[in-house]
Amino acid sequence: MNNWFLYLIRCKNGSLYTGITIDVERRFEEHERNDKKGSKYLRGKAPLKLVLKKRVGDKSSALKVEAKVKKLPKIKKELLVDGKIKMREIKKEI
Repeated sequence: MNNWFLYLIRCKNGSLYTGITIDVERRFEEHERNDKKGSKYLRGKAPLKLVLKKRVGDKSSALKVEAKVKKLPKIKKELLVDGKIKMREIKKEI
């Protein structure tokens, strides 16, 4: 299955949360509801805004890309959100 997505959510404090899923809209709603299915990191950081959604392939690829993006400094994540760094550049480094 090649329908895994990497997504980034901006919190009210400007921080960026990185995650992967096969259903970005559902996952974002879980985060917004602030229930047990949402990320603990995002609790109390609303309003949330989905700022990036990119298809990254199968689950294995998604996990690798997520780990790589999580390690990026915030400035590079911002460049990714702005489209100044392409996802293929990040996948190429894995």
